[in-house]
Amino acid sequence: MTGAWIAGFGQTDFGRLEGRDTLDLMSQAAGLALDNAGFAREEIDGLLTGYSTAFPHLMLANLFAEHFGLLPSYCHGIQMGGATGCALIMLGKLLIEAGQCRNVLVVAGENRLSNPGGRDSAIQTLAQVGHADYEVPYGASIPAYYGLLASSYMDRYGLTEADLAELAVLMRANAALNPQAHLREPITVADVLSSRPIATPLKLLDCCPISDGGTAVLLTADENRAKGIRLVAAGQAHLHQHVSAIRDISDLGAYQAAQRAFAGSGLKTADIEMAGIYDSFSITLAILLEELGLCGRGQSGAAARAGRFGPKGELPLNTHGGLLSFGHSGVAGGMAHLIEVARQMAGEAGERQVQKQPKTGFVHGDGGVLSAHVSLLLARG
Repeated sequence: MTGAWIAGFGQTDFGRLEGRDTLDLMSQAAGLALDNAGFAREEIDGLLTGYSTAFPHLMLANLFAEHFGLLPSYCHGIQMGGATGCALIMLGKLLIEAGQCRNVLVVAGENRLSNPGGRDSAIQTLAQVGHADYEVPYGASIPAYYGLLASSYMDRYGLTEADLAELAVLMRANAALNPQAHLREPITVADVLSSRPIATPLKLLDCCPISDGGTAVLLTADENRAKGIRLVAAGQAHLHQHVSAIRDISDLGAYQAAQRAFAGSGLKTADIEMAGIYDSFSITLAILLEELGLCGRGQSGAAARAGRFGPKGELPLNTHGGLLSFGHSGVAGGMAHLIEVARQMAGEAGERQVQKQPKTGFVHGDGGVLSAHVSLLLARG
């Protein structure tokens, strides 16, 4: 079976990027990915895109193909919330392995922050993931849903607000080394705890910023033109859509998605040397780290405090700064985790390159309120 390899990647700065719309940001990221890989546009036979809350076009993938000058034989747009980036990569992998395509360009981007509708418009749009009858009428927002989830999970497993703050502090320390990051000023646990309340127990610095930005990844069947990084396996799980439908706070789907990826891969959790884990809120990161088995239940904050997830730790995590500090531009924000893991594995992370170049990587995306889960496994050689 033909393997799927990472040939190149590209990303714009994240933050407030005035005067640039969704197609501009997607185009810049795509151009950077092609340049990084050394591919021409006419070599691309597959195109995958996500969605944009700032530019909700019905056929964004087709529109971008026309805009960017591509003539793909396969063109597809996907909407899975924050899991979209990983889902796009998984689909690209499957297309290549099936022989449908040889070179698949995966692109995402939007001006979510500087869009004339602004942050409030994005927040209102995203809140519609709530149940139309039982949640949305009560005015809940995405932070409110995660606040409810946090209260329940922290009560069961003993996590504290200071534990969550440790994760936010780590993400900001990582972003301080990344010139493309939205937020780079160092913060402390005390800063997080004293930041203004958003949705109890979550405070401002427990929440990711809304950003403008774009990302792109080029997948290929040609190992000789790749970076030596193969997409080994992928898995998904979908156990609920709405908070009111969660059956078990200890089983939200992340573990099941990961196990489907690990099954038959020849790898196990202990083999992973680098991780990119979705972190829209500090509680998102805590729950995912713990459910995925990357640390014990209730231990994510302690593990971060002890240095396990730092650049010099046993399992470097979100070394670009994660959504919490690198920034969150919708699908592009989620895909930045995959790009950072691939960049580290390729030895192209510059000042923030971890000491031991990783041979294996694990990426996990979640969409909705820990609703849709996609896990990806990567390996060098």
